[in-house]
Amino acid sequence: MAKFSLYKIPLKTLAPGVHTYEYELDRKFFEDIDGEEVRKGDVKVILNVRRASSSFELNFDIEGVINVSCTRCLDDMKLDVDTENRLIVKFGSEYSEESDEIVIIPEVEGEINIAWFLYEFIALTIPIKHVHPRGECNRTVSSKFKKHRAVSVDDEEDDSDDIIDDDSEPQEDEDVQQSDPRWDALREINLDDN
Repeated sequence: MAKFSLYKIPLKTLAPGVHTYEYELDRKFFEDIDGEEVRKGDVKVILNVRRASSSFELNFDIEGVINVSCTRCLDDMKLDVDTENRLIVKFGSEYSEESDEIVIIPEVEGEINIAWFLYEFIALTIPIKHVHPRGECNRTVSSKFKKHRAVSVDDEEDDSDDIIDDDSEPQEDEDVQQSDPRWDALREINLDDN
């Protein structure tokens, strides 16, 4: 974690009161952290650390743009990030995370590295389904997706508006209903007789 030494907060030596730190998370940060969700970005972080008698309250204000893969076409897409997070840090004998917001760090070390917390806060803002706005997906992938997707007759929700209709490629299979000979024998069974 030497490459993340910039993100170490020396809590033990902080005077009581509020201390402000500012960070610019760029492409290098996301490449170095080597997370799965985000590989590139330009994010600004303002961190306010308030020292109380026995604990520290870290308030993160994170805002910017990250690049993630589109769920549908896998091309890069930009996604806005705007989140506020809080972390409570206390001293103890060894490192542990008591909850999503409470972290215990060894009093002997007296510092916390917030690099991974920053990445997690950003990654948690990514929606489960993140796709390009309509019409911006990779046209080739979208047309292949449209050809091979299964649609239920009972589906009330129609995602066809999200799929790009690429008129430049011939659609030879769509209008022709071909019968699979392996199923012909089953079609002849009359289930009403039973």
